[in-house]
Amino acid sequence: MNMDDRSPWLSWAVELQALAQAGLAYGHDRFDMERYERIRSIAAEMLAYKSDIPADKVRDLFCGETGYQTPKLDTRAAIFEGGKILLVRELDGCWSLPGGWVDVDQSVGDNAVKEVREEAGLEARAEFLIAVQDRDRHNVPVYAHKICKVFVMCTALGGAFHESSETTASGWFSLDGLPPLAENKTTAEQIKMCFEAHKAEHWVTRFD
Repeated sequence: MNMDDRSPWLSWAVELQALAQAGLAYGHDRFDMERYERIRSIAAEMLAYKSDIPADKVRDLFCGETGYQTPKLDTRAAIFEGGKILLVRELDGCWSLPGGWVDVDQSVGDNAVKEVREEAGLEARAEFLIAVQDRDRHNVPVYAHKICKVFVMCTALGGAFHESSETTASGWFSLDGLPPLAENKTTAEQIKMCFEAHKAEHWVTRFD
């Protein structure tokens, strides 16, 4: 789900949802629980009212978690060969670093390796952490749920691309010859950062 990042109501709705979810996780009084449920519904209704997504769909996407709300994790793998970086082509024709949501049974490094295998057909080894970024500060559009993007430098160990349900091609690109990017996942600035990490003798992990 994405919204206009210039609209303060999005931040209000997200905060209301987070507060309601925390209340439902730690509250005990049944009357308070009813109030938290109503606040959560209002937050979903706000998003549905300002978008073209039905309220029931918003609740499924926005209010489906339990426990204290924390950001989701997204890994992106940076792999280089001959001074060029590996990108995969999404179903919409745009390109990105191989990556995706961190599965609950995977570490960050293992998940980066898994995504490279699934999206690019390569076996890889995770080497070091390039950056941990608040997605809202670097990618557009803004999402209703908070995301931390984790960039991992990896080394390819072998394999070959095969088309999947998520990607239709892979390729190696120079920084000055990038294809159209899926900027909701990968920006030119993020790729530039990966090139800098690849060339650095001693890289210091970036975070925000």
